[in-house]
Amino acid sequence: MTVTPIRLFGDPVLRTPAVPVTTFDAELRKLVTDLTDTMHEQGGAGLAAPQLGVSLRVFTFNCDGFEGHLVNPTFDVVGDEEQVGPEGCLSIPGLSWDCRRHLHVVAKGWDQHGEPLTVEGSELLARCIQHETDHLDGVLFVDRLDAETRKLAMAEIRAAEWFGAPPPVVKQSPHPLFGTR
Repeated sequence: MTVTPIRLFGDPVLRTPAVPVTTFDAELRKLVTDLTDTMHEQGGAGLAAPQLGVSLRVFTFNCDGFEGHLVNPTFDVVGDEEQVGPEGCLSIPGLSWDCRRHLHVVAKGWDQHGEPLTVEGSELLARCIQHETDHLDGVLFVDRLDAETRKLAMAEIRAAEWFGAPPPVVKQSPHPLFGTR
């Protein structure tokens, strides 16, 4: 098992759009394993590569009985229905707020071997796909909160004991973009 430290709110890598994966090799497979192991260890529904300091368009998910990963994902909204419900983030530990998301999405991307994948999700899986894709675009879910809730969220984040902690020190990584911003 390879569990990697998660980057926390305030780390610039979380606000930097990730670059597309162009090489489907052993390093990418190692990254997917690191993401999956860390997601499981931390009890998350999903985890995006920037949360490990890797600026690549990859995320893993494990929710609603579906587990997997997507490389270079995009998604389309299905219908007009929305959902409002609690949402949290491993990069904002211990805190959650109600966030509005699309109820149904269809995500497309590739697996770690370069084979095409399609994942259709509703409710929690749809929320997870949107949340993790946002991470790849440098967007955090607090950016999607209504103004009043966002103000409350920012106050709670600033009061959290982890807020302002230095990013984890990574001595060596097999990932070529690890820690780049």
